Amino acid sequence: MNSTTQLLITGSIALAFTGADAKMRSDHPNIILIMCDDMGYGDLGCYGQKFISTPHIDTLAQEGMRFTQAYAGAPVSAPSRACLMTGQHTGHTLVRGNKEYWPDSPTVMYGHNKDYAVVGQQPYDPGHVLLPEIFKDKGYRTGMFGKWAGGYEGSVSTPDKRGIDDFYGYICQFQAHLYYPNFLNEFVRERGDTAVRRVTLEQNIQHDMFGKDYFNRKQYSADLIHQRALQWLDKQDRQHPFLGIFTYTLPHAELAQPEDSLLTSYERRFFVDKTWGGQEGSRYNPVVHTHAQFAAMISRLDEYVGQIMRKLKEKGIDDNTLLIFTSDNGPHEEGGADPAFFGRDGKLRGLKRQCYEGGIRIPFIVRWPGHVKAGTVNDLQIAFYDLMPTFCELIGTEDYTKLYRNRNVRDYFDGISFGPSLLGKPQKKTHDFLYWEFSETDQIGVRMGDWKMVVVKGTPRLYNLATDLHEDHDVAAQYPDIVRQMVGIIKSQHQPSEYYKVTLPSI
Repeated sequence: MNSTTQLLITGSIALAFTGADAKMRSDHPNIILIMCDDMGYGDLGCYGQKFISTPHIDTLAQEGMRFTQAYAGAPVSAPSRACLMTGQHTGHTLVRGNKEYWPDSPTVMYGHNKDYAVVGQQPYDPGHVLLPEIFKDKGYRTGMFGKWAGGYEGSVSTPDKRGIDDFYGYICQFQAHLYYPNFLNEFVRERGDTAVRRVTLEQNIQHDMFGKDYFNRKQYSADLIHQRALQWLDKQDRQHPFLGIFTYTLPHAELAQPEDSLLTSYERRFFVDKTWGGQEGSRYNPVVHTHAQFAAMISRLDEYVGQIMRKLKEKGIDDNTLLIFTSDNGPHEEGGADPAFFGRDGKLRGLKRQCYEGGIRIPFIVRWPGHVKAGTVNDLQIAFYDLMPTFCELIGTEDYTKLYRNRNVRDYFDGISFGPSLLGKPQKKTHDFLYWEFSETDQIGVRMGDWKMVVVKGTPRLYNLATDLHEDHDVAAQYPDIVRQMVGIIKSQHQPSEYYKVTLPSI
């Protein structure tokens, strides 16, 4: 273990509190961040969805603040989560794509199913402080349930090494393609665990990973993860502040879930439905009712949110808990999903993997009784990298750069606190621009006020979102001064990466 990693681990260990300390800490808000996977801007009733029932999330919006111009950190999972965890945009983050570490791994057997011995994605920069480490330094209890996607098993960046006390879910986002997997990952600091370990799902491995027998598996990961999240919430109290990061995999493909009343109700509704043949290499099993499956996955997620809201009230901690619901990026077409059927892009162009609005603009709802005014709609332009400074302001750790251990690595922090806006105060500091880049499709995105630039393989395209929300009309030729200004932003924000290459625009 190098000295930088050791310092980070040491800095992330919880402080020991006296009774007086614990009471002082109770004045700080609890925070729960629910991030689902690949839900589009228009997939919820409160954002205009007509076919899918989401009463609990709609209630969340009625009781809180619904943002209309909130953005993910990137158009795919791993880099979007990296922006949230680091407070950096994808011109500065180390992790800017879904760089996988499992393809070259040896294999192991689970029953008669072959799987990988080491799984996961590119680790977060060990020298850059992460969001849960900041909360640990402040004395918070920290739990994460769902998908990590910030390092491979045994790497310098796993939940146990980055400020998380309790983890249950998937270290690897590729593993998360299976809703009935061979194993999940677990870490419980209080139990004395020294590292994340695998938990074999014994009933699942008795059946095949692909094909008809797969559907005899009964250990459904989404339910298992949610149950662990509720159990963790049940252990919380008013004396100890906590951070809960619930990164549910719903409604990402594969389209699979228990054959219960929730699914059958949609199968009856979408009587004429589509089928999909599966894709074994991507771990997407065949689907019989694609529309019903997708709709039920969102409603299942909605039920989870309702149970969390009830648990907070049952525990008597509802009034001191800031609850956020959002998605990691725009809608997908994977595993048989059909975004066009539901009109799920909310009148936005583009899907996952694109820097057009549909790939990066996401639902974002904040509820905090007594602090965030109920029923408000906010058009402030925010992005995932704003969450770190916002949370730090709310918990009283505005100078979080003091936790940044290694001064020789990137020290960019790109976010702005939108805490004043949440609390109904003037938002004096706002973004001059928002920034994205994604090497897989060779795209760069910049938003500057109502102007939006999408650079595709080096060619800049300019749109005015005030009059062209769907980004249909490229007006770059009519506004050369705006193009030059936004190209200048790109060149000032892009830091070269050895792993993720994008073509910079030229004029």
